[in-house]
Amino acid sequence: MQKKILTYLQLPPGSEPPALDHLAPFLAIVLSEEESPELWQADIARWLVASGCRYVLAWGKDCEAWQDMVDDANLEAFDYEDVPEEDLVMTTRHEDEEREEVFWFAKHRAAHPSHSFKATVILDISAASRKDEIEAEYADA
Repeated sequence: MQKKILTYLQLPPGSEPPALDHLAPFLAIVLSEEESPELWQADIARWLVASGCRYVLAWGKDCEAWQDMVDDANLEAFDYEDVPEEDLVMTTRHEDEEREEVFWFAKHRAAHPSHSFKATVILDISAASRKDEIEAEYADA
């Protein structure tokens, strides 16, 4: 069995995201610990879709807004027409769950009809990095 790639990426609200195209297609877990501007959320959602993210699990503050932004960015990428199955971005939100439950779901239940994911990106929307803590929690899930 091929080892899966885990990428932790801490992004403070308003910051510029790096290139992730090399991981496509990938699954992303958005951990939203802080309020973030709506326009920035929309930009990040577009970036995720354009980078090859095909599954987003939204957790934390505004997880419903994050899910809606990604859904809209996916439709926008295809001029609000039918999205081909291989380009469809599946989304879920996990507002009343513990982080560990979201990580477990990402590892064991999240599935896409056209892709198997070799890479997972944990997008931590926070002012401070929690790389070691989050990666350890993910490993235990």
